[in-house]
Amino acid sequence: MTTDMSPPHEISHLARVELLSPKPQETLDFFTKFLGMYVSHREGQSVFLRGYEDPYQWSLKITESANAGMGHAALRTSSADALERRVQSLSNDTSTEGAWHEDEFGFGKNYRYKSPDGHTLDIVWEAEHYKAPPELQSKILTRASKKPLQGIPVKRIDHLNLMSSDVTAVKQSFERHLGFRTTERVVDGEIEIGAWMSSNILGHEVATMRDMTGGHGKMHHVAFFYGNAQHNIDAAEMFRDHDIVIEAGPDTHGITQGQFLYVFEPGGNRIELFGEPGYLHLQPDLETKTWLMSDIDTGLAVGGAKLPWETYFTYGTPSPLSVAEHQKEFSNAGPAAEAAEERVPDEIDTSRAVADSPIDVFSDAR
Repeated sequence: MTTDMSPPHEISHLARVELLSPKPQETLDFFTKFLGMYVSHREGQSVFLRGYEDPYQWSLKITESANAGMGHAALRTSSADALERRVQSLSNDTSTEGAWHEDEFGFGKNYRYKSPDGHTLDIVWEAEHYKAPPELQSKILTRASKKPLQGIPVKRIDHLNLMSSDVTAVKQSFERHLGFRTTERVVDGEIEIGAWMSSNILGHEVATMRDMTGGHGKMHHVAFFYGNAQHNIDAAEMFRDHDIVIEAGPDTHGITQGQFLYVFEPGGNRIELFGEPGYLHLQPDLETKTWLMSDIDTGLAVGGAKLPWETYFTYGTPSPLSVAEHQKEFSNAGPAAEAAEERVPDEIDTSRAVADSPIDVFSDAR
């Protein structure tokens, strides 16, 4: 059930995400050579990129850092007044501290704050629209720039998935202060372990899933949109040939009906390639759909794909371990894996859509 404490449509959409990478050149190569994103600006230790249908100067910022993770994510409001109202709502919450800043290329004043779990978020109105130079102008008037002739190019940024120690607290913050509605959620008894939220007709632009390791403030993935299911299949072949680690897919989630392919970019962040938009929420009074643990097989994957227990439900960035180290620790049923297994619902452990659950190992040990 969602709250109705703020007007709808005050947030228009997800505008940008900053990724931190300990391997910035390799991360940049991934997004430019494989996903065909354009470089639009360089500044200090950061590179700014955009998909060929992203409307602004950039949707992705890659910043050199000791560890992988999300530097921040930004949501654009629907007007200058909407920005002020959302900031006022956040400011009225005594548990939320924020501050204005104007140091992001291509954007005006931003209000930065922390989610209840510690994720760094901005809301912004002023944004510089991208104007393609003559050589990149598309004959398709609704397209911001030509489709690149490199890699299998993504159109635009699509959504963000945050790992949270308390899904309900993060969900309610987005509902109460930003006017998001929760389109779908997953419950384990009385505990929410996943929520998918939207401020427009998309199935979700922000999601949050329970961090089964007990951590705080991690990112699960950022997703980029193809608009064509075949591109996910073509991309999987491309990644396989070039040793990019594929985590799962291509397949379709029952939750959101989104067509997915999950990979790890070289810096260690999980990236999802979204084949088609999934279910669009056109009705203004659409009720939240609640998935029970008895539905989880279909919710996770409609086809035959299996999501790996040792990463999909336990790995997020920042992480004290690399992807390979994390996979080894959790697939070998080390202490961290045992602690996570206690938080993972039994139905996920035994789901036909999940691979390599260590439940039998832990059961024997007990």
